[in-house]
Amino acid sequence: MKVNVILYVKDQQASAHFYAEVLGERPRLDVPGMTEFTLGADCILGLMPESGARRLLGPGAPDPAKGSGIPRTEVYLTVEDPAGHHRRALQAGAKELSPLLKRDWGDAAAYSLDPDGHVLVFAMAQPV
Repeated sequence: MKVNVILYVKDQQASAHFYAEVLGERPRLDVPGMTEFTLGADCILGLMPESGARRLLGPGAPDPAKGSGIPRTEVYLTVEDPAGHHRRALQAGAKELSPLLKRDWGDAAAYSLDPDGHVLVFAMAQPV
């Protein structure tokens, strides 16, 4: 199974720049209406403008722009250097929610909000 996680963003270009800085890579796709980053062999992170999502979802769905800035999604990324990724996120404009700490479930994880209010987590499994 291939997984595509798509975040609805206010400004596609600004969000693409943010995630390129944080992930340390260029998008695999960057066209009007969609930017994509490869997170793993079978996982893609997509960035879609709220206006495009609104057209796609149609009038029966709530307007994604009305939820802007409210945490609606958590992107939990297990990486080798969570502190470094978290630092890059903060430098790129994320707001820190919690520094890198050992969590009850065993991971060390750092939490922040991306510029659109999505929760962004960088984690690393800790030995038991």
